[in-house]
Amino acid sequence: MNFLLTLLTNTTLALLLMLIAFWFPQLNPYAEKISPYECGFDPMGSARLPFSMKFFLVAITFLLFDLEIALLLPLPWAIQTNNLTNMLPTTLLLISLLAASLAYEWAQNGLEWDK
Repeated sequence: MNFLLTLLTNTTLALLLMLIAFWFPQLNPYAEKISPYECGFDPMGSARLPFSMKFFLVAITFLLFDLEIALLLPLPWAIQTNNLTNMLPTTLLLISLLAASLAYEWAQNGLEWDK
């Protein structure tokens, strides 16, 4: 019952806040508030310049590989357990997933910068 009450309270509060934000938007944004800010200096160029999609893809790739490597960090402590029949296939699956994703990224030329 506590869980349902908490869930209902959180949902109601979230919906109420969304409705308030929808009904009472900021109607008069003046130019100073919506202009880009660069550490107190006047902007050097346009803040809306297009960026290379390559940088975005590299960032996503880095996050995925970083997450997979972070999942391997507790491996030395897992080796000390007596349940090696469960730990070894899981570890091999994780390492093979990491190797397969690296091979796929390499095959799709996701690591090439000059294209």
